[in-house]
Amino acid sequence: MITPITHASFTLTRKLNAPPSRVFEAFSDPASKKKWFAGPPEWSQGESSLDFREGGSETDVGGPEGGFVSTMHASYYDIAENERIVYTYEMLLDGKRTSVSLSTVELQADGDGTLLTLTEQGAYFTEEDQVAGRKEGTEGLLDALQAFVEGS
Repeated sequence: MITPITHASFTLTRKLNAPPSRVFEAFSDPASKKKWFAGPPEWSQGESSLDFREGGSETDVGGPEGGFVSTMHASYYDIAENERIVYTYEMLLDGKRTSVSLSTVELQADGDGTLLTLTEQGAYFTEEDQVAGRKEGTEGLLDALQAFVEGS
């Protein structure tokens, strides 16, 4: 039996104490992104690549030692330096696609900092990969991004 597809979206905002150029670099520079875009500390890191340009792609593979393998494949569609990133990505668990999402990251100067707005629209194919868990995971990534760009 096929699990019914679930469509859902969410928007997260963060006030970051770093200029938009610093936040944009955290997404666009492969060395910078590796420092904050990762799974939990107990996960091992597999393949990781970032070709940050319109038409470029990204892959990130990891998971708990001896456990499942989580894979993210992304494609970049619209990039406005220091302002906006639009991309799609699919998530796979042990090679099985669990979701496909369209994400937009918007960066707006806010005094000396940045107001980041992330909007995700997703199609979820399994009961294990649903919007509540995705939102929680994305909030964790934004926590890591904030710590990275603010130098803590």
